[in-house]
Amino acid sequence: MNLHTKNIFKIKYPVKSLLVLSGLLFAFGSCTKDFESYNTNPTSLNDEQTLSILTTAFGPIEQAIYSNYQTAQNLSADAYSGYMMSPTPFSANYNLNYAMTDNWNVNGFRDPYTQVMAPIKKIAEAGAREKLPELWGVALLIQVEAMDRVTDRFGPIPYTLAGTSLKSVAYDDQKTVYETFFKQIDTAVANLTTYVAAHPGESSLGDGDLIYGGDFTEWIKFANSLRLRLAMRVSVVDPELAKEQGEKALAQSEGLLSTPADDAAISQGGGRNNDLWQITESWGDNRLGAALGTYLNGYNDPRLSEYATPATDAKLDGKYIGIRIGIAINAKADYEGYASLNTGKNFTQTSAQMIMTAAECWFLKAEAALRGWTGAGDVKEDYETGIQTSMDQWGVEIGNYLSDNTSKEAAYEDPKNAANNSPALSTITIKWDGAASKEVQLERIITQKWIAMFPDGQEAWAEYRRTGYPKLFPVVHNNSGGKISTEDQVRRIPYPSIEYSTDNGTAVTDAVKNLLGGEDNGGTRLWWDVKGTNF
Repeated sequence: MNLHTKNIFKIKYPVKSLLVLSGLLFAFGSCTKDFESYNTNPTSLNDEQTLSILTTAFGPIEQAIYSNYQTAQNLSADAYSGYMMSPTPFSANYNLNYAMTDNWNVNGFRDPYTQVMAPIKKIAEAGAREKLPELWGVALLIQVEAMDRVTDRFGPIPYTLAGTSLKSVAYDDQKTVYETFFKQIDTAVANLTTYVAAHPGESSLGDGDLIYGGDFTEWIKFANSLRLRLAMRVSVVDPELAKEQGEKALAQSEGLLSTPADDAAISQGGGRNNDLWQITESWGDNRLGAALGTYLNGYNDPRLSEYATPATDAKLDGKYIGIRIGIAINAKADYEGYASLNTGKNFTQTSAQMIMTAAECWFLKAEAALRGWTGAGDVKEDYETGIQTSMDQWGVEIGNYLSDNTSKEAAYEDPKNAANNSPALSTITIKWDGAASKEVQLERIITQKWIAMFPDGQEAWAEYRRTGYPKLFPVVHNNSGGKISTEDQVRRIPYPSIEYSTDNGTAVTDAVKNLLGGEDNGGTRLWWDVKGTNF
């Protein structure tokens, strides 16, 4: 099943449901101080009302994973990952030249609390844990997926105590957050497997679920895959925890996402536009990143024309040339004619937005096999299946791609400014080489994984920070004032200033002490981002 043909659920929420859903999906100022005031609001829904409309609440909560997408992800992670770059000079100093923009970054911190955690907390308080445990299991998985993005952007976050106080709420260190994620996945898998065993072929959720249409077996596969993704994230900093959780994911009977039919994508119910279409086609604020273009061009990758469209600027002669991160852009017209995303086919106004693919899971298995985890299979077979599964997802013929042992990343040439040029940084080829060192094998796995995970820049950026792969062009102009190393590249996003200016100022100040290096800036590494060898 190709991404562009994946089923789009046509959800038409009744007026009554929209009105009561407004009681679940609300907006408020500080993310950590207002849970309690909401929960004691006399105009909010009572428990019976909440449970009665619970199934229609899932779609909007799922869509909130990508709330304020442009500022929360595209103008940071999508570019930091090498996938995309904006042709728009929003200001002289902004995220894409490492001068962090606080009023953008706040969205990636606040929205998951207000639009995901808060309504899920209300669902829990209404009794869903006991009365509808299978729905509670799905809610937990949505929460983990959303909040993992927050902790991987910022570091320590309020999690285990979020929503328990009118004033200050302590931040959990990342180890605690990840351990809590794993426990929540435990609960979700247990609840869902119990329901499926007792109600084969049935669902209490239905098509209000914009990801799997209420198919709980698919949610179990997603839970296992999410567990494996998070286990791999901590594989260097806490190898014992990683192995334990990774092997648990690999051993679960329902398995992982394994074919494109299993891919987890959020459909555009309720008339919502696809975010990549919105910012690329409608607003013209997004184009192909230089790094992705050089790898796809160098590898003669058949996915190139599925991901992107060639440049329209006459100076680029119809080539797939992207924009390098951190360049000086005087006017939008200078670079908006560079290669763009394929908004006419795969990133249309109504296209579903991917959050996890089967291809990614095969690459996770390949790395698990490389690390010697039980149940991972053969590393070469997993690696090659990952590539084939990605080709199937995008509907292209693989040809002799797997046997290509000569093609490498291409150099980058900017026809408009030679100062932006760069030689290729990677010499890694495609064909599997079992005799190579573990480090070289890992670079090969992660490079192909990175290509296959497009367009999820959030996950790609996290994997780049964890492994150092693929090798990415550094920013041309670094305006961080020395806070971020051009060579090491950006490692995290600073906490929004609102956290310091509210009652939670003491808590966020304490949280900074748990950052490696102890400074709240973009150059400080997260707990799992261990500098040095991957093994």
